[in-house]
Amino acid sequence: MNRVAITGMGAITPVGNDVETFFESLKNGVCGVGRITRFTADDLKVHVAAEVKDFDPEKFGISKGDARRMDIYCQYAVAAAIQAVEDSGIAGTVAPERFGAYVGSGIGGISTIMAECDKLDKRGASRISPLFVPMMISNIAAGQIAIRFGCKGPSLPVVTACATSTNTIGEAFRAIKHGYADAILAGGSEAAVNALAIGGFANMKALSTSEDPNAASLPFDRRRGGFVLGEGAGIVVLENYDHAVARGAHIYAELTGYGNTCDAHHITAPDPEGVGGARAIRMAWEEGGCPEGTLYINAHGTGTPLNDSTETKAVKLALGEDAARAALISSTKSMTGHMLGAAGAVECIACALALSRGVIFPTIHLNEPDPECDLNYVPNAALEVQAESALSASLGFGGHNACIALRRV
Repeated sequence: MNRVAITGMGAITPVGNDVETFFESLKNGVCGVGRITRFTADDLKVHVAAEVKDFDPEKFGISKGDARRMDIYCQYAVAAAIQAVEDSGIAGTVAPERFGAYVGSGIGGISTIMAECDKLDKRGASRISPLFVPMMISNIAAGQIAIRFGCKGPSLPVVTACATSTNTIGEAFRAIKHGYADAILAGGSEAAVNALAIGGFANMKALSTSEDPNAASLPFDRRRGGFVLGEGAGIVVLENYDHAVARGAHIYAELTGYGNTCDAHHITAPDPEGVGGARAIRMAWEEGGCPEGTLYINAHGTGTPLNDSTETKAVKLALGEDAARAALISSTKSMTGHMLGAAGAVECIACALALSRGVIFPTIHLNEPDPECDLNYVPNAALEVQAESALSASLGFGGHNACIALRRV
């Protein structure tokens, strides 16, 4: 079996459009939540979101012509992939047939769908763009990235709602571990800050209705009332460890384990006992060898009433009470909001940074801990602590649970 290294990372997030800015924001507890600016939200129940700020695709080498042929979610994905490939130095070192693209999206090109439905309503079917389908489908980010970087090896876009990009990274890990590829660009992207998506989430009572951006995304706090919709993309370069060492690549962390389960319980609610999530966490942890030393867990931590108490149970079930209480756990969604299909990849990047730089990121605005969430969720301030290993968990609508394990190198 092959070992798997993370050798490049790229991020477009509500708290920074590159990995360094993202790191500094997480370390300093910067809140990316604000009043919605993309559209007039006066007639909605929700008025805050975690938007990507000051994104210009041309700054990342995406031409105006290419950008016009991409939904914004795809632009985010390609921009993050460009960063990751440049960071890794992987270009030209892997045969195209051994280079893959595993990039997913929970929702896909919803902005394109809205725009073309408006055309249909106002101007008729003859005015629908011939690019409508290839712009809105959820696999096209993987396709665009594969085309740009010549990834002719395995390609596997995944759609598992909020677990999407933890699954893409986990499945890419397995493909390299078992010898089907030498390197894979893996991650996810989402851009659903619009009236249709927010209206839908709000009407199912999933979103926070707080008017205060600093009291909206509240993982593990007794005041929590729903998640804050975020957006962006995260892409990592996963590479055969020996190949990375041979070419002198910088290795952020080693990916060591993956768990993938389903609650088979409810379309939106988690199993209240946390059994499915616990199995995914335990599978990743055990495949990773249950290493000794400080463990950092980047929790799913959405700030919904059900998720956070259930996830606390899942961590205890997976690791045992003593190990769960010894772990340092945080939800970076307190800063980024919930980036849906991009969340797992961005949180994988956070784990790799935590391990490589000796920083545990905080759960900001955790001022009134819920007694049912009684683990160490690192409230409000980062810790200068060197963790030896990390787990990143993602739990999605449909009961999808995914977890990946990382180890410091």
